[in-house]
Amino acid sequence: RSSDLPNPTLTLTLSLALTPRQSRRRKEQGFTGAEKFLTPEGKIKATTRKRVGIAGHKSPARAGTEVFSADGETKIGELTSGTFGPSLDAPCAMGYVAKDHSKDGTDVMLNVRGKMQAATITKMPFVESRYYRVPE
Repeated sequence: RSSDLPNPTLTLTLSLALTPRQSRRRKEQGFTGAEKFLTPEGKIKATTRKRVGIAGHKSPARAGTEVFSADGETKIGELTSGTFGPSLDAPCAMGYVAKDHSKDGTDVMLNVRGKMQAATITKMPFVESRYYRVPE
């Protein structure tokens, strides 16, 4: 269990559906919790929110910071963690937003310590891996 998994959070919300696509167990639903994320036909139920990365704001936003739509009127989610990313050389955060606002590049507003700050939904990881691979 992590602080990035608020109660109750389904693994499906995290885009971590681990059941095989067309398995017998998925169709029979003979395992604990199947009714929570599978339809009677064995398909994955639709989710209402999605885990996203958020960057582009001025000061670090911490866990519990509210995420609003670009106009600053409608609350669309909440951050679960945030800090200053030294590799990114800028503040970054992760949280859950309504699925219709989760597309990469969507502008949002964060209520950071009582002040609204503009930010953008981004892909994770924030910085691509640049480790050396031995040529084959």
